[in-house]
Amino acid sequence: MNTPSPLAASLYVALGGGAGAVLRYQAGRLMTHWLGPNVAFPWPTFMINVTGSLAMGLLAGYLARHGQGGEHWRLLLGVGLLGGYTTFSSFSLEAMLLIERHQFGPAFGYAAGSVLAGIVALWLGLVTMRAVG
Repeated sequence: MNTPSPLAASLYVALGGGAGAVLRYQAGRLMTHWLGPNVAFPWPTFMINVTGSLAMGLLAGYLARHGQGGEHWRLLLGVGLLGGYTTFSSFSLEAMLLIERHQFGPAFGYAAGSVLAGIVALWLGLVTMRAVG
C-alpha cells in the first residue's frame, strides 16, 4: 500500500477539510433559505449529518472493494471532506464497525455516550461561560 508522507497526508486532509467546511456552510445556508429561519427542528444540521453518513458509507464500501491506493482517497474524502462536512459521519462509521464486529454493548455505549457526553459537555461550557461573563 502506497502510504503518503505525513506532510502529504496533512495536505490531503486540509484540502478536503476546507472543501467540506465550505460545503457544510453552503448546504446549511441553502436549507435555511429553503425552509426559513424560524423552523423549530434543526433540519439543516440533521440533513448534513444524514447525507454525510450516507457519503461515508458509500466511500467506506467503495474503498473496501477497491482498496488499492485508497489511503489517499480516505484522507482526502473521508477524513478531510467528510470530516469538514460533518464529524457525525465518522461517528456513524465507527459505531457501525463496532456493530459489524458484533460488539453491540460497546456500540451502544459509544453511540449513547457520545451523544449524552457531547450534550453535557456543551452544557458545562455554556454554564461556565455564563458564570464568567
